[in-house]
Amino acid sequence: MSVLQGGLKLTALHIDKHTVRGNDSLLQCKYDLQDETLYSVTTMNVCITGVGGLKLTALHIDKHTVRGNDSLLQCKYDLQDETLYSVKWYKDGHEFYRFVPRDFPIVQVFPVPGVYVNLEHSNESQVLLTALDLDSSGRYRCEVSAEAPSFQTVSDHADMVTVALPSRGPVITGGRPRYNIGDTVNVNCTSGSSKPAAHLAWFINGDQVNSSYLRGPVRAPEGDEGLETTTLGLQFQVDARHFHKGDMKLKCLATIATVYWNSNEESVEGEKPYKPPVMEVKDTSRADRVQASTTVHSAAARSQHTLLLLVPALLCSFILLR
Repeated sequence: MSVLQGGLKLTALHIDKHTVRGNDSLLQCKYDLQDETLYSVTTMNVCITGVGGLKLTALHIDKHTVRGNDSLLQCKYDLQDETLYSVKWYKDGHEFYRFVPRDFPIVQVFPVPGVYVNLEHSNESQVLLTALDLDSSGRYRCEVSAEAPSFQTVSDHADMVTVALPSRGPVITGGRPRYNIGDTVNVNCTSGSSKPAAHLAWFINGDQVNSSYLRGPVRAPEGDEGLETTTLGLQFQVDARHFHKGDMKLKCLATIATVYWNSNEESVEGEKPYKPPVMEVKDTSRADRVQASTTVHSAAARSQHTLLLLVPALLCSFILLR
């Protein structure tokens, strides 16, 4: 819908996208005069004057930004044979930037809390905000106006949230180094202070847990800047499916929109199964049996040889005694 300054509103335009040669086509241009005087339409259903003029083609405003960083606001438009009169930027209804080509100076900046404009990188289609702080959050609107005689004006807006990031990652407390099947896990994860508060999620062995395992979240204020911490509990009874190769990994992930991700993980051992001692039975090989047989025969042969040597000696002793 196009809106003309002074009240006139174009409410609907109907033009057939495809027509057939030889047929008729009805062009409809509906509008609301709002106390204005009709000038350029001959009938109520046929729009004779072209519907052209200024169009806002794109508005880019970061949905989330980080405190201390910069952010580029962009407002793109198509003049369509119109002459640019002004581009104005507003935060929460308060004008902070004005670009008027016929004025001197062309650019004017007005003080608004949380808005710090870098003039070197700002022009008729963009504004660079620097040193963002928590007051930079709000609704930003771009308004573009054409010169006389139309003074047509178009505008659009979007919201931006400036995030104060946590100074540390999430902390896990209450855990034990070992759990057995049947034990109860009861641990907490607490994020660092931030604005807005961080969103927490628990994972077991890489899989996000369902809500029945969770206790909370609980948010608590911290400091005088409106920062908050978040605590999310994890409680469940251990069974065999919670272990992977004898270990259980508990991970807590903290996120804030698309600008912050941080996690902490603890690995705990499961119950170690009892392994009874195993008696080693050594099989005697054929080579061992051959070696043992050879040893026995050798010992017997040595005994026989010794006996043969003793017989003559005994005989000699017997003769001498006689």
